[in-house]
Amino acid sequence: MYEIFEHTADIGLRVTAPDLPTLFAEAGRGLFSLIVENLEDVQAVDRLRIALEEPELAFLLFDWLKELLYRFDTEHLLLARFDVRISDGSLEAEVSGERVDPRRHRLDHEVKAITYHGLKVEQTGGGWLAEIIADI
Repeated sequence: MYEIFEHTADIGLRVTAPDLPTLFAEAGRGLFSLIVENLEDVQAVDRLRIALEEPELAFLLFDWLKELLYRFDTEHLLLARFDVRISDGSLEAEVSGERVDPRRHRLDHEVKAITYHGLKVEQTGGGWLAEIIADI
């Protein structure tokens, strides 16, 4: 599950999940829910694989979201489905979505960057919690 919260000129994303792969998948969905209002209408047309390595979980999450945002910025891909695997400081994922179609997709916020400010990933009694601030 993810929720959005206001943060000065930026916007925050708080994500909770029972495990790390779900946390990272929900963070990806949360990011794209900021970019496109109707994320549920994004179809799984284009698929790609992403592999990242970073032993620190918070920085791995940062790198993950930065990579997803890069794919949007350079390839105009709206991503909506995330199959994530995390093990020993590495992330492997298969993601899917489609290129922006202005006739079907209602773009919302222009996310300029993921920031380190307030970045956290921590284990809780019920699973995992992450907080991310995006520059809009």
